[in-house]
Order: sequence, then structure tokens, then C-alpha cells
Amino acid sequence: MKKITLALLSVIMVVSQIFVVGAAKNVDAAEVDGVSDLVILQNVPEVTPEINENKIDLQAINVYQEGHFMLVSEDLSWKSSNKTVANVDETGKVTFSGKNGRTFITVTDGEFTDRIALDFKVNPKKAKSKGKPTPQLKVVKQSGERYDIITNAIEEMTIKEKLGQMLMPDFRSWNGEYVTEMLPEIEQLVKDYDLGGVILFRENVVTTEQTAKLVSAYQEASEKYGLLLTVDQEGGIVTRLQSGTDMPGNMALGATRSEEITRNVGRVIGEELEALGINMNLAPVLDVNINPDNPVIGVRSFSEDPQLVADLGVAYVEGLQSTGVAATGKHFPGHGDTAVDSHIGLPEVPHDIDRLKEVELYPFQTAMDAGIDAVMTAHVTFPKIDDTKVISKKDGTEIALPATLSHKVLTGLMREEMGYDGLIITDALNMGAIQDHFGPVDAAIRAVKAGTDVILMPVGLESVANGLYEAVETGEISESRIEESVERILTLKVKRGIIKEETPLSIEEKIANAQEVVGSAEHKQIEKEAAERSVTLVKNDDVLPLQLNQEDKVAFVGDNYEAWLVPEIQAQHDNIIFIQESSPLTDAQLAQLDGVKAIITGTYSVSESSSAAKMVRQMVDYTNAPVIAIGIRNPYDIMAYPEVDAYLAQYGFRDASFTATVETIFGKNIPTGKLPVSIPGLYDFGYGLTY
Repeated sequence: MKKITLALLSVIMVVSQIFVVGAAKNVDAAEVDGVSDLVILQNVPEVTPEINENKIDLQAINVYQEGHFMLVSEDLSWKSSNKTVANVDETGKVTFSGKNGRTFITVTDGEFTDRIALDFKVNPKKAKSKGKPTPQLKVVKQSGERYDIITNAIEEMTIKEKLGQMLMPDFRSWNGEYVTEMLPEIEQLVKDYDLGGVILFRENVVTTEQTAKLVSAYQEASEKYGLLLTVDQEGGIVTRLQSGTDMPGNMALGATRSEEITRNVGRVIGEELEALGINMNLAPVLDVNINPDNPVIGVRSFSEDPQLVADLGVAYVEGLQSTGVAATGKHFPGHGDTAVDSHIGLPEVPHDIDRLKEVELYPFQTAMDAGIDAVMTAHVTFPKIDDTKVISKKDGTEIALPATLSHKVLTGLMREEMGYDGLIITDALNMGAIQDHFGPVDAAIRAVKAGTDVILMPVGLESVANGLYEAVETGEISESRIEESVERILTLKVKRGIIKEETPLSIEEKIANAQEVVGSAEHKQIEKEAAERSVTLVKNDDVLPLQLNQEDKVAFVGDNYEAWLVPEIQAQHDNIIFIQESSPLTDAQLAQLDGVKAIITGTYSVSESSSAAKMVRQMVDYTNAPVIAIGIRNPYDIMAYPEVDAYLAQYGFRDASFTATVETIFGKNIPTGKLPVSIPGLYDFGYGLTY
């Protein structure tokens, strides 16, 4: 018996040593990899678990000793403690069975383990209309310091890494060539400066396949935290993607008066960006376009009415963010009541705080309360909020401090008074309103001190990064101030799933998915509906819809966008005369109008003194045939030629809008749009005719 016991003890010791050695090997492997923990992502406080159709996709992240974290999907074992409540497959996808109870879903990599609780409860008191009980599904997160991955990451980051998260340059071109594929020099800059984001422009995003490759390459270049890949895909006149669905812009959506259409447009834009790997959209514009002479906002605004801007702005944000793409409201505190383009000058909004709260600030406050991810600043002065004067480096004159650089605007107003704690991003710092009056480094330092989190398009990446570093070293900017921004940036990244992956999808899979989503038939149908519902019939002296015989001639006179309008008119009526002109017609050209049944013309943001407006008035005076004018961009064009027989506003130059307008002229589309703005002296807000 004693010999057996000793023999057994010897076996146990040998086995124990094997386990110890094995455990040691695992620990060593973890140390080599730098992994310090395995966490279920849905346990992280900043993540909102999504349960769809009795299913939830759980994800796991490796947390590293250096503080960063990455999504991991391979060599994991998932298990459900109560399979009568829910099952989990090998990828973390949980399916509820419909039985009441709680289950713990556990994941392990053999070294580290985490779990999360899921409850399924049917409450018979809360029933659907058919009498079936409504299930209540609940995710019960675990708690503890291990889940505070953002704080833990910031504690381990160098100041260089923290500042890098705040920088978002553009690489529109390199050595005079547009950047459409990753270059080794750009890849190195992403790594050297630990960049937190990059903005893309139309020149960078040419085709679906090319864009997916470029975006994927940017994410591969980021070593730890993933990049905010941003773009200005507003829709309408500001559309960056050269492939996919060209949605009508905000003022067209304002003309539809439809939150449902606007929400769908935001969703479609988000789905296409997400499929390409672009995770942040610098949209929607929340400016209230009060000033008809506004040169930079105009049809990018939903309306002159703050309530309509707020309602449609929130709908757009909801649609966009439902796809996982971050939305950005711009341009705070409001760029709508200006007559100067901040790309080339420094506009001023003179109103006091009470007026600003009623008009300019109202859509922003509404969007903030609705959970918008980010807000972009305006390079506009608001002297009634901040009357600080600075000396311009351009000419030495005294100028007011623009909102982008104002602590009173960004921290005092937005953070403290309006209660916003999301991401603040500057408008591009290379714009004239900033670049002309402030040095690149001074502008960046002022913006950070004012309260911004992301510096968009700094002028001179190296000098700005070094300047910010020196400002922290000297104490001009505290490191705690930098950490506040980094926390917001990482919070957004975690919230939107912008996390590096240990084993990302292959580029072939990414391209295939993008090609299936971008420009899909369902998306094109939403584009078509939005365009059709937006066309606004502003004037109609018993002219429209056109009733023509086959032999009747129609003339199109114009130079703006004839490549779109002429084929659309020919698709409806092939007996057409085309006169390509944008100035008053010659006698010979006027003679060509003799005998036509109708004249169609299009103008693009004209004034009364413009040659195109003079041409329209000339045709009205010359002929008895009805002159039908189209405001291709601004609905205000009719102010320059109010004598026309019919006038339609289409708010933008995308294909679907041209089609919808011409089909309206010929009676194939019944106009339902309402003016989102008033046309001074002529038509009130909300005006619109139909057939």
C-alpha cells in the first residue's frame, strides 16, 4: 500500500510538473505576444450591445501590456452555461431559444477567460397586438477595472501617441499626383506620428474596388488603435465618392419634409461608407441657411427653419449612425447667416446668445441631445459670445477670434452650457479664415486650448506635431487636457467598433462586400424617391405639365449641365432644338426659337446682373412660347428672372435630380416638394404647387 502511494505521488508530481511547465509556457507565450487579458467587448462600458431578432454577436479583444487592444477571433472557445436559454457558436454568435432564464456566455483562449450574462424573460403583461407576449432580452455586463480599457490604454500611452490621436491630416496628393493607393511614405507617416485619423477627398476615392483597397491599407498602417477614416459625404453638391449612390443634398431633403426619407438617405450613405471601410462621415450640415447670399452653405442646409433643420438633422444622424458610421454635425455654432466663405475669408455672425439659441444653436442642441457622435467647428466669429481680439499675422490688423479657436465657444458654450461631451473636430485648418490670420502651429495650439479634440488638416504635419509636443513640455497645454481629448477619441472608436483586428477580412472579401452594397438597387430606389419628392414647382402659369404632339418642337437653351438635361428631355420628347449658350442670344439664335411650343432652360446660382439671367429674360421678352426655368442649385435663381412662365427648384446637380425634374415637366412625376427657404419678395417658406 505504501509503495502504491509513493508511486502515485511520483506520478502526481510528474504530472504536476508537466502542468506547471505547460502553464509556464503559456505565460511565456502571452508575455512574448504582450497579451495581458482577454475581454468580451460587450462588457466594456462604452459599448452598447445590440440584440437583433433574438441574436447577439459577441466579440472578444486581446488587451496588451502596452495598453492597446485588438479584436481577436481565432483560437477561442465560446460556451453557454444554460443552453435552454441560449446557444453560442464558435464565432461568438448567440441565439436565444425563447425560454426564460439567464445564461453566462464564456470565452477563453486557454490562458485568459471572460464571461457575460444574458437574460431572456417573457412578460405576459406586455403583449403585442396579436396577444403574443413580448420577450425582454437583457445584457448584464460584468464590472471591474479590466473592462476600463480606455483609461488603461491612456495610462500606458506616450505623449507622442496621445497627440497623434488628435491629428487628422489629408493626403489628397503626393508629389503632385492624387493618392489613390497607399504609398510607403504615407504609410510611414501614419506610423511615425501615431495618427488617429485621415480624411479622404474625391480625388482619393475613385472606384469601389480602389477605395476599399486604399482604406484597408490605411488601417493596416495604423499599429495600435485603428484610424478614423473620414470623408465629406453629405450628399448633393458635396459628394466625395465617385462610385455608388449620389443622394440629393440636404435642401432637397428639406423640400420633401420627410423624416423617413431623410433617415433612409442617412442610412444608405452610412451603409456604403461602412462597406468601404470609411467609419466617420463629416455630415450632416446643421447650419440654418438664413442668408440667401450665403456662398458656402446654401443648399447644404436643410432649411431656413430651425425646427425643420433639427428634425431632419436628427433623422439623418439616426440613419447614418445606425450603420456604425459616426456622424458629425457642422459648422458649430452656425455658418448659415453669413455672406463670406470661410475658405477664403473670416465671416462674422453678430447675433446675441438669445437669438443664437433660437436659431443657429437649436439644431445642434437637438442633435447633441439625440446622441450625435461629433461636432465640427466653424471658422466664423461670434462677437456676442467671444469678443476677444487678436492680431492677424496676415496684415497686423486686429481681428475677432473665430469659434474654432475660442475657449468661450467650444468649452464655455458647447461643453459647459450645452452639455455636450462628444467629439469636437475643427473645420480644416488650411482654410483661409484660419491660415491667413494664424500660423499653422499657433492655430493648432489655440484650437486644443479652446477645447477641440481632433485637428483636421493641419498645415505642416511635422511642425504642428512638434509644436503641440513643445506646448505640452512647457506647460502651455497640460497633459490632462490632451488626455481628455484622447479619451473622447478612443471612446468613439470603441463605441463604433473602430478597433484593430488580429485577423481582419481579406481584401478580396472586403471588395466583394463593398461591390454588393455600394450602388445597390435598393439604394438607387431610395435615391430616386428622395429626388422625386424633392422637386418643387414654384411657379406655373398653366404651362406644366407639358402636353405635346410628336411634331411639336421643344427648345433647350443653356450651358450649365446640358449634358444631363438634354438627354433627359430627349428621353421624354425627341423633337428638341438645343442651343448651347449662357449669355444673351444672337438674332440668329433667337430665330431658332420661332415656332417652338416651349423653351426649357437651366441656371446655376445666378444673380440679376448675370449674363445667364439676362438671357432668360431676353427669351421671355422675345417669344410667346412658355419659358420654363430650372434652378439647378439655388432655389433663389427665380429672383433674377421672375417673369418666367414656370419655375422648378431641384437643389442640386446629381443624376437622379435631373431625371426627377424633367419627368415633372412632362407629367411623369407629380411635384410635392415645398420650399425649405423663403424666396425674398416672391415666395414664402413652405410654398409649392402640384398638378
